[in-house]
Amino acid sequence: MRYLAILVAAIVFGAPVVAEEASLPEWMKGAWVRSDGDKWADEYWTPPRAGIMIGASRSGKGETLQFWEHMRIVREADGKLVFWAIAGDQKPVRFAAVKTSAAEIVFENAAHDYPQRIAYWREGKELKARISLADGSKPTDFSFRMLGQ
Repeated sequence: MRYLAILVAAIVFGAPVVAEEASLPEWMKGAWVRSDGDKWADEYWTPPRAGIMIGASRSGKGETLQFWEHMRIVREADGKLVFWAIAGDQKPVRFAAVKTSAAEIVFENAAHDYPQRIAYWREGKELKARISLADGSKPTDFSFRMLGQ
């Protein structure tokens, strides 16, 4: 009976009755860096706006660039979150969100060679990332700190 009353109120007052969609991971925004001796990497994420976050990353050794990537996290027309990655001059690869929470997001594409899973999460002031196969094997972990901290 209570559910019926809520449904009637929603219809009468025009409140939408839909499942809550996952939010874009605002906690990823910022300039993130990591270094280990002369090896370095940085990753940048814009704040969410208009259903998209835009990212870029690069890594290298000394003054030599070894890898770069354009990324975006978008809300598609069906409301689902998707991670698109364009590594170097390769074609874009789509990874669908399979897990979202207030401080973690996981994307998967089992048809891709490697990685098949991309996970981001926060631990305090650090942004953590892990790439792996879809079953979690062959993981590579990354830990970034906010630029200037």
